[in-house]
Amino acid sequence: MKKPLNRLCIYPKDIQRITGKSYRQSIRLMHKIKADLNKSHNEFLTIEEFCNYTGIKYEQVVQFI
Repeated sequence: MKKPLNRLCIYPKDIQRITGKSYRQSIRLMHKIKADLNKSHNEFLTIEEFCNYTGIKYEQVVQFI
């Protein structure tokens, strides 16, 4: 049984697991999302923002984190 999700941020390794892309491609996608959302380099990307941007449902994303 999985423990409940206790974090808000998503990281490149998570994006790699979700999309199947390489780690470097995941970093690029994360930077692109941040740029489109007008976030600075030092701000975190939330799971909700990632889901809204990619169109992937939150419930599906949480399974991979």
